[in-house]
Amino acid sequence: MGMSVTISAAVDEDGEQILKLQYLAFQREAELYGNYRIQPLTQTLDSLKAELASDTVLVARLGDEVVGSVRGSVDEEGTGRIAKLCVHPRMQGHGLGARLLRAVEEALAAHGGAPARFRLHTGHKSESNLRLYRNAGYVQVGGRTASDGVQLLVLEKEAGAADFAVSA
Repeated sequence: MGMSVTISAAVDEDGEQILKLQYLAFQREAELYGNYRIQPLTQTLDSLKAELASDTVLVARLGDEVVGSVRGSVDEEGTGRIAKLCVHPRMQGHGLGARLLRAVEEALAAHGGAPARFRLHTGHKSESNLRLYRNAGYVQVGGRTASDGVQLLVLEKEAGAADFAVSA
């Protein structure tokens, strides 16, 4: 039978695989917006390594291959900020994005100063992302225009809302 996907904390050595996965996974977003200068496609390895050092970065592995990733941090206002959730295109549609989202919420809640709420953003045309986030309890609380011109929707949920869906 096949291998199962495991989710764990990323290590420094995962940086290149995460960056390659991110580049591959965000191609569909870039195409959707006709904009190949979106931040996930232009991020440098040095910038990613800085995030690995400062943020909570999780990876989903299938054997030795990184097939999913997500990042999070808790800001000074007690908001858990979730970013760059991505899943390898061949693994999409099987619940891995939802597992990664739950895992990063749990990881952020486990650190000292547990967040009062979680916040993330996605492009306004990104229906599959919006469906995932809404199914996880997120609601739109605002919007903004990213530096690359893409219209983003800001979504949030109270941290306690994560407590009744913690199985992975």
